[in-house]
Amino acid sequence: MRPRALITFLALASAILAGWHYYLWARLVRDMALPEPWRDAATGTIVLLGALILFTLLARRVLPHGLVLPLTWIVFTWMGTAFLLLALLAAADLAGVLLALLPGASPLDPRWLGSSIVILATALALVALARARPAAIRVKHVDVPLNKLPAGAHGYRIAQISDLHIGPTVGQHFVEHVVARVNALESEMIVITGDLVDGSIERLGSLAAPLANLHAKDGVYFITGNHEYYSGEVDAWLDWLEARGIRVLRNERIPIGGAEGFDLAGVHDWAGGRQGNGHGTDLERALAGRDAARALVLLAHQPRLIHLAERLGVDLQLSGHTHGGQLFPFSLIVKLFQPHLAGLYSHGRARLYVNRGTGHWGPPMRLWAHSEITSIRLQVVAE
Repeated sequence: MRPRALITFLALASAILAGWHYYLWARLVRDMALPEPWRDAATGTIVLLGALILFTLLARRVLPHGLVLPLTWIVFTWMGTAFLLLALLAAADLAGVLLALLPGASPLDPRWLGSSIVILATALALVALARARPAAIRVKHVDVPLNKLPAGAHGYRIAQISDLHIGPTVGQHFVEHVVARVNALESEMIVITGDLVDGSIERLGSLAAPLANLHAKDGVYFITGNHEYYSGEVDAWLDWLEARGIRVLRNERIPIGGAEGFDLAGVHDWAGGRQGNGHGTDLERALAGRDAARALVLLAHQPRLIHLAERLGVDLQLSGHTHGGQLFPFSLIVKLFQPHLAGLYSHGRARLYVNRGTGHWGPPMRLWAHSEITSIRLQVVAE
């Protein structure tokens, strides 16, 4: 990041964090009229945690992964908890405004309200932490009928993982667990639909090493997500993956299963548009010269490509990116920008499946949006 861009980022992040934490302090310390020494202790804790967020985001860029890891867990857990506090307090403030419009209604006691919100947010944070553990990953079985699928490919199984986000809070143990679960499905094919890593090979290569143990009869395939480009080492990561037996689809298409099979295409993420060297989404290139009579499955990180994919004759698009919202009520915001949030959709003549994400990003939490490995079974449409 260039110095001017870094200064702008730091100024904007500091302003957002200051406003966010001031609101928490005002509602949970000032308005609750906490007595001393609790007032000073609560104030100091909120200020410290807010400052640690900015410090940790910068420290992760320069300090060794192992050194900054404990601090990262503390900060990211606080970010998730602070978001829940913010959402609950905002809902309470809105309810207070509506209550004030009712004749004869008495305002809620700030101490009772604040204490209740802290207890509820803490309980939700603990649930969300538990549901982000690798043991909480669910295998979602989905049957997808395709009009042009030949009889010989009926029942073909594809295991999909997406948005693993190997990095601060998704480590080697998490990856080993995912690899074991995926291999146990014994699918004909495994696909990884982007956002695999959040950092450099030097920092994360050892954590991602178990991916080399993925195996399927027809291969393991990968496409880039937007976070691969944030790593600053996208080409090095793609070479690293291919050296470990994972085929990277770079705006290209390959046949699967001969005459009784289908075509598999994969495109780079839009975030690579400025990267050069063949990056950026080029679906027309990936589909050039295809036999339109063959069923085609497309790997595309972001669901919004379905609009173009359907026009170009794609039968099934497999995507990720949304995490299913990851942490309620943040999912309501994500839904505004990503109408295809999670699950199976029909879009004209095409189908779209959006994986909820196998890992997590930022807070190691999931609430009403479970982590997912998808087992997709292709089916012939019954006449």
